[in-house]
Amino acid sequence: MKTQIQNFKMISKTIFFSAIGLLFSMSIEAQNANTQTETKTTTLTKKDSDGEHKTVKKEVTKKVQKIELGEEKSNTINIPTIESPVMVTTTTKITNPDGSTRTVDIDRSSYYESNGNKYKLALDASGYTMTYGDSKPALLRKTSTNSYIFRSENKTAIGYFDTNGDLVVEIYDDKSDKVTVEKYRVLKDK
Repeated sequence: MKTQIQNFKMISKTIFFSAIGLLFSMSIEAQNANTQTETKTTTLTKKDSDGEHKTVKKEVTKKVQKIELGEEKSNTINIPTIESPVMVTTTTKITNPDGSTRTVDIDRSSYYESNGNKYKLALDASGYTMTYGDSKPALLRKTSTNSYIFRSENKTAIGYFDTNGDLVVEIYDDKSDKVTVEKYRVLKDK
């Protein structure tokens, strides 16, 4: 009986010290990162015959850098930190005039170039619009397969963004039964 009580005390102590160690390590782990969050809100107001319509674009950029310690030097109190990579994530929320909200992982709004012409791609309530000069804007609507339906005045096609961020539009011509590809190169310096 005495041995069982001693075993129970030893197991209880082991569990208690393990729990304390776990809690201590969790509190240390929670403090090993520098985090910076930046929010940019843009409101776009359009007036037409139906009244005023507001679209709110809220872009949240979060930067997280883990704190890594260097080697401990003898006869010093402080341990130097070493540079570590910064992980940057950006999320864009669009609130449409009707109150509905959608989240965009990567905002592709920018200027693009194709055949010497400069196009502007901008977020709208349902996807993107692409404008060139005073012409009617082309529409891009996201599909479930991570591509876009591209609709302009004279064509309907499939579009997607390649690894460089360029817009690639594949157009089917039913007369020739062929697919042609148009590429809109993203302009890095708008």
